[in-house]
Amino acid sequence: MEPVSSIEGRAIPLGAKNVDTDVIIPAHWLKTVTREGLGRGAFETLRAQPGNVFDDPAFVGAPILIAGDNFGCGSSREHAAWAMLDLGVRAVIAPSFSDIFSGNAFKNGILTVALPQDQVDRLLEVARTDPVAIDLESQTVTTPFQDRFAFEVDAFRKHCLLEGLDEVGLTLERGAAITEYERRQACDMPWLAQPRENAA
Repeated sequence: MEPVSSIEGRAIPLGAKNVDTDVIIPAHWLKTVTREGLGRGAFETLRAQPGNVFDDPAFVGAPILIAGDNFGCGSSREHAAWAMLDLGVRAVIAPSFSDIFSGNAFKNGILTVALPQDQVDRLLEVARTDPVAIDLESQTVTTPFQDRFAFEVDAFRKHCLLEGLDEVGLTLERGAAITEYERRQACDMPWLAQPRENAA
């Protein structure tokens, strides 16, 4: 997982409330066995509408998405986070998120930033013409117009995102302790290390 420290650039001003995971990535895309290419299906139904923000050249490759309340509701499909990453989105700003989506986003290196509706409305306004910056270390969202909004983030999630640690990375961080445990276990319970004879 790539470390997340600061994310800056254009932000897709979606603004819609209750965007569920079926809108983020429709069910017919779930048959794939790879994460690559899911960005083509991200927000497919919205992108089919003329004049949608996703096809606006100003927002191509934008690393931030600004949405409405209850973003990521619906099913628990992790494909939603995969599709957004493949689209280039590294952070989502909204007033609230589905717990399952927020967990899936975190595990895949996407920062979810919850801000009050009035601050989200201001960012939606700015995003139409100017970039937005998110700094995870200071836990702030800023704009070129001196807007500065503070957000809360779980300390464990912040550590993992800053260090780029997924579940495998967290385990590897404890490599020395695991090796020491295995050494002690081999001394204290040597019969566990003996090969089993094949059953007749």
